[in-house]
Amino acid sequence: MSLLISQFSIHSLSLIPHTSSLHGGAWRHKMNNLYSNLHYWLVAHPTISQFEWKQGHTWGSSIHFLTFTVLTYLTLTLLLHHHRLHLPPLSGTLLRRISAGHNLLLLLLSATMALGCSLSTLSQIPNPKWIFCFPKNQTKPTGPIFFWAYIFYLSKLLEFIDTLLIILNTSIRRLSFLHVYHHAVVVIMCYLWLSTSQSLLPVALVTNASVHTLMYAYYLLCALGKRPWWKRLVTDCQIIQFAFSFAVSGLMLYHHFTGLGCSGIWGWCFNAVFNASLLVLFVDFHAKNYATRKKKEEAADKMMNKRS
Repeated sequence: MSLLISQFSIHSLSLIPHTSSLHGGAWRHKMNNLYSNLHYWLVAHPTISQFEWKQGHTWGSSIHFLTFTVLTYLTLTLLLHHHRLHLPPLSGTLLRRISAGHNLLLLLLSATMALGCSLSTLSQIPNPKWIFCFPKNQTKPTGPIFFWAYIFYLSKLLEFIDTLLIILNTSIRRLSFLHVYHHAVVVIMCYLWLSTSQSLLPVALVTNASVHTLMYAYYLLCALGKRPWWKRLVTDCQIIQFAFSFAVSGLMLYHHFTGLGCSGIWGWCFNAVFNASLLVLFVDFHAKNYATRKKKEEAADKMMNKRS
């Protein structure tokens, strides 16, 4: 009898699902649903999957649009910077709210672009080499990756508002050559990504959008009246981004010269020169900004020591 009871107990226990298995299965089901939804809305949606960049037909794709946009930005920035044209006065509170909204929008947009391009790359990649080298004369600017490149291009036009907010905040000293140069030339770089079907596009987009997510998170907190301690981290990440771009460019050049060639090599040449110039400017900014701060801190320490 006792043997029958023990066998019945063991059999009954085996029929009861393990709690951790239930939780694990439910978690995997939720993750699968989340991935499926993200994949549809960021990769497989018809607007994204059927996207095609057509020179002169897609909005913003003509060389005239590019030229007019960049020249207009530089002209207005020059006028507002040197001639201080009369702008409507804005209260500090209103300006902070506008700045917070702008930075929140670009934060969410940057994070979405980084995620969307990552998922698109994973879904389209035929082999690891493709990430670094699109096949020459075989890569048309169509599909999810080029859709996110197009959104990235448009986001750089939206970032012109950064300059306007600096001017409206009467922080003219913050309007550096680095800021204006970066905002103007990056639009040309993104245009070349699309018009030349440039290799390394997925890597460049994901890394840049990721760094901008961090950067706009910092700016958002500043606009809300908080000063994060990790300001230097933002600049460090920007410098690391440029250094990383040169490292992966080495892989692209290897495939280009040892294989049948990579798509958009002339667009990459422009991009390489632009990134090199930005790296020099960022390193110079980094050195001056934090060297000046260190001197101020040392001077303050000396004053405190004298008083004590």
